[in-house]
Amino acid sequence: MSDTTPQPQPTEGADQQPAPLVISGQYIKDLSFEAPNAPAIFSQMTKAPDIPIQVDVQARRLNDNYFEIVLHFNVQATVDETPAFILELAYGAVVQVTPEQPEHLQPLLLIEAPRMMFPFARNLIADITRDGGFPPLMLQPIDFVQLYRSRMAQAAEQQQQSDTPTN
Repeated sequence: MSDTTPQPQPTEGADQQPAPLVISGQYIKDLSFEAPNAPAIFSQMTKAPDIPIQVDVQARRLNDNYFEIVLHFNVQATVDETPAFILELAYGAVVQVTPEQPEHLQPLLLIEAPRMMFPFARNLIADITRDGGFPPLMLQPIDFVQLYRSRMAQAAEQQQQSDTPTN
């Protein structure tokens, strides 16, 4: 046994810069679940429902370095064209962003923050569909990079069309 007190060791990375993205809080901004044809739809479900899923990401500045990110999910499940359930979820987060380069701001807001939020929104959707009497809807991972690229391409196309003079 030693009479000396161990000295605290410096933590690894103590002099590093803060993370460029910090989630301050996450919340359900809006939620709607409808099973318009329950309970009859349960006896009609002899096969898996057709479940198209629409996803969108929105970001807005709250103040200097704080932004609200909202993941929007719209799910409309049908069985033989009969609506089984409709789920709409707006899942939000307040994030603090301190990018080293200004050009990194949009990817942080529209790719990295949604990527961090997605597992929580996915869990909510699975629980809500299960609690609504249906098998839990387990969303596959979303490629937020591709969603971002599509959005940028669409914005560039719209900008190009608005810059083209009309005769």
